[in-house]
Amino acid sequence: MKFVPIAALALLAAAPAAAQQAPAPQTPPKLLVVISVDQFSADLFAEYRSQFREGFARLLSGAVFPSGYQSHAATETCPGHSTILTGARPARTGIVANDWTDFSAPREDKTVYCAEDESVPGSNSKDYTVSDKHLKVPTLGEWMKLADPASRVVSVAGKDRAAVMMGGHKVDELWWWGGKGFVSYAGRAEPAMVTRVNASVAERIGEAQEPMELTPFCRARSRAIPVTATLSVGDGRFARAAGDVRSFRASPEFDEAILALGAGLATDMKLGQGPHTDLLIVGASATDYVGHGLGTEGSEMCLQMQALDQALGKLFAVLDKTGVDYAVALTADHGGHDLPERNREHAAPMAARVDPALTAKAIGTEIATQLKIAGPTLVGGAAGDVYFDPKLTRKQRIAVQAEAIRRYAAHPQVQAVFTRSQIAATPAPKGPPETWSLLERARQSYEPSRSGDLVVALKPRVTPIAAPGPGYVATHGSFWDYDRRVPILFWRNGMTGFEQPLSVETVDIAPTLAALIGVKVPVVIDGRCLDLDAGTGTTCK
Repeated sequence: MKFVPIAALALLAAAPAAAQQAPAPQTPPKLLVVISVDQFSADLFAEYRSQFREGFARLLSGAVFPSGYQSHAATETCPGHSTILTGARPARTGIVANDWTDFSAPREDKTVYCAEDESVPGSNSKDYTVSDKHLKVPTLGEWMKLADPASRVVSVAGKDRAAVMMGGHKVDELWWWGGKGFVSYAGRAEPAMVTRVNASVAERIGEAQEPMELTPFCRARSRAIPVTATLSVGDGRFARAAGDVRSFRASPEFDEAILALGAGLATDMKLGQGPHTDLLIVGASATDYVGHGLGTEGSEMCLQMQALDQALGKLFAVLDKTGVDYAVALTADHGGHDLPERNREHAAPMAARVDPALTAKAIGTEIATQLKIAGPTLVGGAAGDVYFDPKLTRKQRIAVQAEAIRRYAAHPQVQAVFTRSQIAATPAPKGPPETWSLLERARQSYEPSRSGDLVVALKPRVTPIAAPGPGYVATHGSFWDYDRRVPILFWRNGMTGFEQPLSVETVDIAPTLAALIGVKVPVVIDGRCLDLDAGTGTTCK
């Protein structure tokens, strides 16, 4: 495979060096490195693990949990990232979706983005000011700072919501991709490394990207799949015209830039080289953009997986050269589902795109006509949270709810529809997450002030994209395990590796890392400490 690296990002240019096997560590690590690979499903991990040779191969020599769970129902980016370093499910973090409806929002646009401050004058859910205000719980970085104020927390990601939800409310550096370069909160000074990386990225985007070479493994997955009359996916090789920012973002180049920034800040700030334990958070976002725009199969995802493996190896090589004793945890914010056009060829005849008649607007309009009520009656999408128009009287709400339930339940693409009272009355689930009922999964995504009046679950393999187009042919967000299951990997030099096939949850990551560095969990959480191995120094109490 030939991948042209970003020329000026020398930090990741060298070939990765193998980690030197060290004796089992006797003291806590000086640096925690937490990596989220957006839309890295357990299915992708299983498919490509035999092909990993570099960064992932190193992680595979540590503690491997192939059946990690984002156990809630709203398997989207913001809720998923909110679980990783809080130890809490979305019902506790308050991050119930990427967006929700708040009819009391002080603006005309009542949609609220999970990582915004909607009180900013002139803002809307698409043109917003990034904020951590909606995250209701502290993160691992905040636990660390409470125990030792000198601990430093650095969070970089391809998405603002990933950087914010993992970094939390108290960060030393927090940077995300802003469309033309990495940006942060207003008023923050830009470190020299961010300036350097942004200049390198701008230079690279200004150059054309030649098609990447296909390995035999990827060549076997290269086949064009028609999606619309003018769009097909499956045989791409990430060729890109000069100046094409959108294609840059949905390619291995993007993750290389994100990881380079993380490596650069770790090096410049000398993370882990002082008397205190520091935290480096990296949100690699390209896999999600590739999955949405091109699907989870095909040559594109194959190239993405192999390139990410290389980039992770180079990140670890940079950290190795510092001599710092560091521990790594890698997981994902959610899984993903391939486009139905290809799924149907893989013996999944039930795979389909959602019926446009299932949108809240369409159903709400029909209900309004039937009940002779001024619309819209319902607000929301085709699945997930659906809200009642606040102008409805109590009597109208009762009638609208009954009719909405009847219509949703009768639709052949709907698995279940739940009311907020049903969800609120459901106790927190116990036992392995794969055994939870749909209602229990919905309960873990429910927060009374933000969740819908109804929650709609589509049937398996129904993709909630009615009209696909460039950049958006496949997605995630369902109740089903292909969106809930993600790998969870831990590594530290000197630890004894093992694999645990039983299910665990992403909320277990933060308490496990806290135990590794001897930090007390200061709040009530949903996760538990995982007993990794005596060689890691982790003690679960």
